[in-house]
Amino acid sequence: MVLLSACRPRTVDVGEPFSDYNDFPLLELSIADLAEKMASGQLTAVSITEMYLERVEAIDRSGPNLNSVIELNPDALRIARQLDQERAEGKTRGPLHGIPVMIKDNIDTADRMMTTAGASALMGNYAKEDAFLVKRLRESGAVLLGKTNLSEWANFRSTRSSSGWSSRGGQTHNPYVLDRNPCGSSAGSGAAVSANLCVVAIGTETNGSIVCPSASNGVVGLKPTVGLISRSGVIPISFSQDTAGPMAKTVADVALCLGVLVGVDEKDRMSAESSGQFLTDYTPFLKIDGLKGKRIGVWRSKFGFHEGVDAALEPALKAIVEAGAELVDLETIIENANELREQAFALLQYEFKDGVNAYLETASPATGVKSLEDIIAYNYMHEGETMPFFKMEILELSQARAGLGEEAYLTAKRLIQSASREGIDRVMHEHRLDAILAPTGGPAWCTDLINGDHFGSGSSTPAAWAGYPNITVPAGFVEGLPVGMSFFGRAWSEGELISIAYAFEQLTKARRPPEFKASISN
Repeated sequence: MVLLSACRPRTVDVGEPFSDYNDFPLLELSIADLAEKMASGQLTAVSITEMYLERVEAIDRSGPNLNSVIELNPDALRIARQLDQERAEGKTRGPLHGIPVMIKDNIDTADRMMTTAGASALMGNYAKEDAFLVKRLRESGAVLLGKTNLSEWANFRSTRSSSGWSSRGGQTHNPYVLDRNPCGSSAGSGAAVSANLCVVAIGTETNGSIVCPSASNGVVGLKPTVGLISRSGVIPISFSQDTAGPMAKTVADVALCLGVLVGVDEKDRMSAESSGQFLTDYTPFLKIDGLKGKRIGVWRSKFGFHEGVDAALEPALKAIVEAGAELVDLETIIENANELREQAFALLQYEFKDGVNAYLETASPATGVKSLEDIIAYNYMHEGETMPFFKMEILELSQARAGLGEEAYLTAKRLIQSASREGIDRVMHEHRLDAILAPTGGPAWCTDLINGDHFGSGSSTPAAWAGYPNITVPAGFVEGLPVGMSFFGRAWSEGELISIAYAFEQLTKARRPPEFKASISN
């Protein structure tokens, strides 16, 4: 008898052991490292871009076959040459000048790359305009290296989906253990950064889609306050909860990238709320003593679900105390969270239908789809391609919803936002906290295309529902699989969280590059 949910070693044909793939000149180099090498003339934007493109071929398209990159930018080397010319003329655009960045494939780029959310139905969708955040990256001198695979429709398609699978891109694999899941929906972004296919990647999150793949792939991921980074040009799920955010190997690189991405955008009215709240430079918060004197709530009920996670994280908690912080045990953040989950799911369905229909109205005519109803019809017409493993019940539930004026939607939105924001704010005020911490989730599960995901636990919901910031940092390993620690807090507290996360990172130094093992037993 074959158990479809059991992990089975992947058969791969490679000429060298996977560990040899970490013999890479740019392995674990940061933005600052690469900037220094370009400034000194040791490297150029072109040479850096070429090395990453070669690594994509060796790691992503062959060898371990991570399948994290859905499309490479045919203009990447041209962009790099232009940036090298500017540097030669004494001009640098910003901290990301010449730095290769990957973009999740639900973010518009007005170039020769498509934007599809991983959906076959959107093949041929070439955006007419860059997303606001992409404009900011280009202005800063980033080299758009390519787009990353994701859970199709940002994992808002089926209740039995496999994270990291899309009908366009197939299944992304976890670089630590290849038959394990990378989590999603920003699966490709997490795997690509972890495997050193780029320096930084941009993910998006509605609930857990940055922090879970960051933790599962052993990298740092920041889900900022909703509105801090414009969502215009991003294929949406929820206007209330969606945000993009940086994913990188270090807190410092996340901080550098965040300062580039922020800004008020007239095309996203939520971003107006960030006026006076954002900074264009978050590096002053990179303080080695960032834990000293801090009061941090420990969401204790989120521990205990896995003895390996507890064993990995308890030493980190002790280290936090030794660094001068005070820990305060908490049991509950949102009092009636379980009772609200149905309302939260309904909220997303309403906003997904409204947002996707608005996005598709401006999509390339070549796609032939102009509405969520068209997407559903396309999927049925191409069922063998679009639904070989699981269906699209969430798309159909969303299509059945009425408009945003319906009382059921307005009630759900009011309940979710008030309960989550009041819950976080109340707990932090009562205990005089600077942040709340919890395990980001469990170790990566076996990828299972038949039965879907097997999440152990997660702590992303309070910050996601509230639209508040959440950062995850590598914190340890369970049987060679990375686990992360999340720190979240009040709206617009990114600087405080970066300071705490940086000190935690420097204290624990838990990040180590993946070895591309075929299975746990290897």
